[in-house]
Amino acid sequence: MSMIRDLRAVVRPALRKTSTPYNGYDNTRDPSASSAVVDCAVYRDGQRLRSVEENTCLTPREAMRRVREGGGFAWIGLHEPTEAEFAGIAAEFGLHPLAVEDAVHAHQRPKLERYDDTLFTVFKTIHYVEHAELTATSEVVETGEVMCFTGRDFVITVRHGGQGSLRALRKRLQDDPELLAKGPSAVLHAIADQVVDGYLAVVDAVQDDIDEVEIEVFSAPAKGSPRGVDAGRIYQLKREVLEFKRAVSPLLRPMQLLSERPMRLVDPDIQKYFRDVADHLARVQEQVIGFDELLNSILQANLAQASVAQNEDMRKITSWAAIIAVPTMVCGVYGMNFEYMPELHWKYGYPVAMGLVAVACFVIHRTLKRNGWL
Repeated sequence: MSMIRDLRAVVRPALRKTSTPYNGYDNTRDPSASSAVVDCAVYRDGQRLRSVEENTCLTPREAMRRVREGGGFAWIGLHEPTEAEFAGIAAEFGLHPLAVEDAVHAHQRPKLERYDDTLFTVFKTIHYVEHAELTATSEVVETGEVMCFTGRDFVITVRHGGQGSLRALRKRLQDDPELLAKGPSAVLHAIADQVVDGYLAVVDAVQDDIDEVEIEVFSAPAKGSPRGVDAGRIYQLKREVLEFKRAVSPLLRPMQLLSERPMRLVDPDIQKYFRDVADHLARVQEQVIGFDELLNSILQANLAQASVAQNEDMRKITSWAAIIAVPTMVCGVYGMNFEYMPELHWKYGYPVAMGLVAVACFVIHRTLKRNGWL
């Protein structure tokens, strides 16, 4: 049981680190290659069986032949297979046509489905896109998909997108034979754990972006700089959080089923650790929902600040218009061409009129400034 207690430390990926290359397989697909198979191996008693030719992987048919002859399980990894490329593997392992169609065409919701003696699991991988400055068109998160067919003696992983490589994960599992000896369910748990750990890393990075926008919204603008934050930046961040939410929320129920409902395809010692994955996923979901609500509040506060700023501008314009109305009225009155007007020929008429205009403007200015309009 010491192996089980150390399981979390084994399968948890070291976030934001580059793993040492392993020459037994590659994690990328060569565009010129005729097969979508990234790696194919048989594991017996936790050990990877080598192919006849060094540094090459088995074919799926050869892998299943070895499994049927000597036991163990096969782990086949594919990257964006076409229907023709996946047809042979689907026939060899007896995969359900509906699950095969989902695996080939991708763009599926995270889910867990059971077809006879095969579990079909869909995970959405999330990758944080580094950016120097958040703009109205910045891409914050990038999504991919990892689909997993889990049977009694095989695991087939199908990856879509440039993220979510299982290369480092496979290497870590191969370094722990006791864990791999638990069978395909150990691989399924390791994949789920790596995906959810990726969510945790993205949550922290998105939190930094939200904090940055929040500080800008509620901080006093520097002199000469525009007031408020571009609403497009907040809206773009909200859209990216929504995409994150679509990847996280549907996966919670499958993880709860794997942790709570006994399944023949899941080892009892491994099943209890799905509960830990479900707990982490629930925490991520709560944070993402909180991000969505917080961005709504920030967007409303930013719009409210813009409205307040416009009201302040209108009050200032109105105040100066009231001040200018006094000399405009006086000049308008004495600008009329009537011969008989009061004080028209008075020696001190002009200075008195100008003085009255100045005093009236001063009084109005002081009153408006005291009331906060200027």
